[in-house]
Amino acid sequence: MLRNDVRNRRLLSWFTRRLAALLLVFCFAAGPFAALPAYAAQSAPPGASSQIDAVLVLDVSNSMKTSDKNNIAGEAMKMFIDMLSAKGDKVGVVAYTDKVQREKALLTINSPSDKQDLKDFIVGLDRGSYTDIAVGVDEAVKVLENGSDPAHEPMIVLLADGNNDLNEATGRTQSESDQELTAAVDTAKKKGYPIYTIGLNADGKLNKASLAKLSDQTGGKAFATNTADDLPEILSEIFADHLKLKVVPVQSITASGEYQEVTVTVPNASVLEANISIISSKPVTAKLTDPSGADVAIPSNNVLLSKSSTYSLLKLLSPKEGDWKLQIKGVPKDKIDINLIFNYDLELKMDAVPSKTYKKGDTVDISAHLFNNGTQVNEAALYGNMKAVLLATDLDTGKTEELPLDNSGGEFKGSFEVKDSHNYELKVRAEESSFYRESQVVKVNAGGAATQAPVTAGTAGSEQQDGGRSWTLILIIAGILLVLAAAAFIWMLRKKANRGFVGQLVIEVLDGNTGEKTYPQYKKLTGFRGRFNLHQLLQLAPEFRESEKLVFTPGNHDRLQLRGGDGIAVEKSGRAVDASRGLELKSGDRISVPLSSVDKTIMLEYLV
Repeated sequence: MLRNDVRNRRLLSWFTRRLAALLLVFCFAAGPFAALPAYAAQSAPPGASSQIDAVLVLDVSNSMKTSDKNNIAGEAMKMFIDMLSAKGDKVGVVAYTDKVQREKALLTINSPSDKQDLKDFIVGLDRGSYTDIAVGVDEAVKVLENGSDPAHEPMIVLLADGNNDLNEATGRTQSESDQELTAAVDTAKKKGYPIYTIGLNADGKLNKASLAKLSDQTGGKAFATNTADDLPEILSEIFADHLKLKVVPVQSITASGEYQEVTVTVPNASVLEANISIISSKPVTAKLTDPSGADVAIPSNNVLLSKSSTYSLLKLLSPKEGDWKLQIKGVPKDKIDINLIFNYDLELKMDAVPSKTYKKGDTVDISAHLFNNGTQVNEAALYGNMKAVLLATDLDTGKTEELPLDNSGGEFKGSFEVKDSHNYELKVRAEESSFYRESQVVKVNAGGAATQAPVTAGTAGSEQQDGGRSWTLILIIAGILLVLAAAAFIWMLRKKANRGFVGQLVIEVLDGNTGEKTYPQYKKLTGFRGRFNLHQLLQLAPEFRESEKLVFTPGNHDRLQLRGGDGIAVEKSGRAVDASRGLELKSGDRISVPLSSVDKTIMLEYLV
């Protein structure tokens, strides 16, 4: 697989160079064209709003009784609503079978009673016969079209098994359903409505491919699970992903009947809200202490509490920076999972690059800053906890290089050297353990394959004289066809190089000095594209820096490929393996990675 990736990149580079030469011939024949600018303006920045317009779409057909006997889907959707901002977000609900059973238009959340209204609506949903997924998706798109705020981040969350069961008595055909679904997806793509899909596979009848296609086509993500018990965690992942946040795992506990303390660290003063989800099958009670040691009432003005039969959610509004102490008491032997999501209203902007003609060997100075509501953030502690890199993509070869940036002095700074006479796209990515942001893309033209070479009058004239106007027209048409074919070919190769991942990695860290092992952490891989390294999964902890050398790429048939760099050891089944040539992992495979820089071993299990 890894050799195939290398071969594809080389083929792409070779094809691009040949394409440039052929286009040059066509340009000579057809006469002068408008030259491309040496520097393209910055593209529009990606959405950075902290407000969401979400439509929750639920399949309420009778078939879902098998997949979700205890209606965990409804509980998960209720938790998603509780995680939304205390004010400003908008939520709609569509419940469908082969028709829209019930619907709630986008409701602006201004108070706890608004959230309760939405949750009561979900509790009151009834089941029905038959299923037509196109009906639910089409209606969700219409709800957003009719009520979404252009300043908000729109999204659709669909929970279904991906299968249709049409009512023959209505005369509705599968072809008609497919056409309606295609039209709805096209509208979602055009308007920027990502569709996040969650497939329940408790009965083994999940149509995983159809749900994944919906997400891929619209820029969302697809999740699948064999148990509805995973839904609260999945909904947390979706909420975090859509707002460029990260789920921060907090130590899980087994209840003893007494209060047990866990630490919740608020990393900086820019946190708008801290969402602490406590998931358990039995009732729990909680106490809270702020970083100064003062007891905080639950609920209170700055601490909101939402409770259900399967979860409790604490929302801390504008929490103080520092370590909060959370004490939890549950029914003995009940497992209690705790997750943390911080909400930020931050945008990362890259400073304008000087407009000039670049050439091989030139250096481009890079600088980026964080902004809150249009105001530059100068909080040193926030920058100090972040890691920033410049992502430089060579458009001629398709290769992306990560260059570390300095984050001292309240900004991210560095430089980019133009190594070849190619075209490049530059953007800055900054992240810490609870969120990440990416800047707008800046394009730099240094004479790559897309650059028009100068054409001499004599050459162009001789070509026109030899071939005449008709020959020139033929060459232009042939050139256009060649460009279209080349674009399709390059798109195909780049899509393959940017493939997504499936499954998750279970991570445990064994301390060689004490023999203690951390609690398992479940890291979903669906948020990555193309490649990632182990250090990213370990939240970029400095002591695990060595783990950057272990790189993962997606494999065929839901497999995972890994490759180790120099000095990184990998063991499988107790024996050392040579990961420098690539190692394939299938679901259930386990490996361990002993780190030479610290006396610790990273143990990984791949699950699909």
